[in-house]
Amino acid sequence: MRFTIYFSEEMENVHLAVEEDDLYSGYNDYNPTFDSEELENDVGFQQAVRTSHGRRPPVSIDFSVCSTFDPLGQSKGPAPPLEAKNEDTPEEKIKILEKKVNDLIEESCMAQSIGALQLALEKAKEAGRKERALVRQREQSGNADHINLDLTYSVLLNLANQYANNEMYPEALNSYQVIVKNKMFSNAGRLKVNMANIYFKQKNYPKAIKFYRMALDQISNTHKEMRIKIMQNIGVVFVRMGQYSDAITSFEHIMSESPNIRTGFNLILCYYAIGDRERMKKAFQKLISVPLGIDDEDKYIPTNDDTNSNMVIEAIKNDKLHQMERDLKVLAEKYIMTAAKLIAPAIETSFATGFDWCVDMVKSSQYVELANDLEINKAITYLRQKDFNQAVETLKTFEKKDSRVKSAAATNLSFLYFLEKDYDQADRYADLAMNADRYNPAALINKGNTVFVKQDYEKAAEFYKEALRNDSSCTEALYNLGLTYKRLNRLEEALDCFLKLHAILRNSAQVMYQLAHLYELLEDPQQAIEWLMQVISVTPTDPQALAKLGELHDGEGDKSQAFQYYYESFRYFPSNIDVIEWLGAYYIETQFCEKAIQYFERATLIQPTQVKWQLMVASCYRRSGNYQKALETYKDIHRKFPENVECLRFLVRLCTDMGLKEVQDYATKLKKVEKMKEIREQRVKSGREGSARGRREGREGSAGSADSGHSSSSTKGERLSAKMRSLPGSNEPYETSSPKELDASYVDPLGPQMERPKTGAKRRVEDDDFADEELGDDLLPE
Repeated sequence: MRFTIYFSEEMENVHLAVEEDDLYSGYNDYNPTFDSEELENDVGFQQAVRTSHGRRPPVSIDFSVCSTFDPLGQSKGPAPPLEAKNEDTPEEKIKILEKKVNDLIEESCMAQSIGALQLALEKAKEAGRKERALVRQREQSGNADHINLDLTYSVLLNLANQYANNEMYPEALNSYQVIVKNKMFSNAGRLKVNMANIYFKQKNYPKAIKFYRMALDQISNTHKEMRIKIMQNIGVVFVRMGQYSDAITSFEHIMSESPNIRTGFNLILCYYAIGDRERMKKAFQKLISVPLGIDDEDKYIPTNDDTNSNMVIEAIKNDKLHQMERDLKVLAEKYIMTAAKLIAPAIETSFATGFDWCVDMVKSSQYVELANDLEINKAITYLRQKDFNQAVETLKTFEKKDSRVKSAAATNLSFLYFLEKDYDQADRYADLAMNADRYNPAALINKGNTVFVKQDYEKAAEFYKEALRNDSSCTEALYNLGLTYKRLNRLEEALDCFLKLHAILRNSAQVMYQLAHLYELLEDPQQAIEWLMQVISVTPTDPQALAKLGELHDGEGDKSQAFQYYYESFRYFPSNIDVIEWLGAYYIETQFCEKAIQYFERATLIQPTQVKWQLMVASCYRRSGNYQKALETYKDIHRKFPENVECLRFLVRLCTDMGLKEVQDYATKLKKVEKMKEIREQRVKSGREGSARGRREGREGSAGSADSGHSSSSTKGERLSAKMRSLPGSNEPYETSSPKELDASYVDPLGPQMERPKTGAKRRVEDDDFADEELGDDLLPE
């Protein structure tokens, strides 16, 4: 029994079969519409072809002169403008706001890249405000389900990073916490590394460890490199906490999974800290066997055959990749050298034996070229241990090595002999170093130094200039060249050298002091003061610079400012006799003699054999009206210096004024001492005249010498007489004596009046002592 249901004309061939129907009936039935082979017999199709329903009108082309061929319809004029977008719609407003947020994030990142951290933070905050406004706008328009989570994540992450860059750590941690706690942000857990970094900077090491481990748990094993870096950080934090065993566990795991130079070095440090000798050796062997993964330098050497290949090599030999390879190699060599120097004294019974073991290990590794550098460092270590003989013996073994090593060894030998003031040997090894490598700036500097000490300044300048031509950044050569020009009195050229040096070494107090000295020599005290103020800004406790500032202000007539700097100099270094003398004189001139006493008493402790300081103390007591204390001080001076005329004169005067019986004894002693002094002076005068007469008889044209000697003797006698006459009479009050008259009574007869004593800095400038202007020697870089 068959039931057929007709749904429509189009569905007339669709049947629903009941269980009793034949399941396979109608299998070959098909729609004749799709029968292309029977189209000729299809009545409906043929009818459509014959009627206008199936026809297209033919295309007619008019080739007349008046018609134009315009298939694109350009003769109709320009197309109408596109319909302008309606920016008032909610969707369009949202799109515009999203673009503004993205632009602000980009501007924030760009500001950070150029170091404008504050601007970067402001842009990040503005992006946050715009993003919140965007979310509210979506909610108001009913599109809350379409919130851009990626944009929200970018805004929050950038804001947290900018807080961290500006060292606003609490705010940064809060921002990271917002991201981490939001379950909608996938992979946000790895940001706990950033949070751990902040805790590390805050020295909150337990929390740093906790967050590093939380981050490690949330990073899968497929991200092996990131996991290794986090474990490195964990090891470093354990080192900071002094938990070396835990640090060793982390570092050993890294060295077994993915060894690298930095971790290998840290592992050696940990073994050194716990004093494990054998594991230090094993770790050093692991360190020198770490593969760097860089190409051999030979690939950058051009060949003569292939022009195209040479052009490629020329293009890549200084590219970023090769620079990175060189930096990695330099870093590896630095770690290996440092590790060898560190463990050498600890792994064997002696430093030399341990260093030899390290050298043997290096010779059998990929760093075989480092062996010679290690040997040279061995010599330098001997030098630091003051074992000059061993240093020299070690360096002498390199005289038959290749040119680079020979030059380095000879440079250090020259330096050693220069320190020992064996200038001939220093000169010989400087020549050897230059012959082995003429482009070695350190060898040229040492050669210049040996010439400098022989006062051949012109030649020394040539060597320093050659060193600068080979290495324009050689600060030692530039410094020494400036000193050489100063010795040659070519002050403007010296100034130019030190100004260039200051541009390189901004915080070098030595360079700034030299500039101050040069401006002083050029008679520009204001500029000298400016540069000395810069010296003080770098080294505020330098007593010599403070004393020099005091001297310059004193020269400018600013006594109060001069006192301030002299006092500061005395406070930091209370043993500078010139500063003490100036301060004492200052208090005498300002009528505060009691305060001057403490300075002259200190001078007495520093120079107990100099009678003038004790006379100054007694004079201060006398000027302040404390005659009894002055008398006791003069008596004490007389016991120590019984032939001192000045002391006896004041004893006679004080005893006379105070009506003491000892006056006669002191008067008798004074006459006796003056008589003996007169006899000695007569003998000295006769001796000078005799020697002058002998010189006149021995050679012609020598009359000036005798006259000069007589003149000097006469001048000395005149000064002495003048000082004796300047003493006030016994019936005059002591307070009427001027500071100058007082000073004349106790200062050495040939010395200057004590109005403006020289400071130590001034004395250094006048003496121009070589030790105060040290030449820049150079060792092989470590």
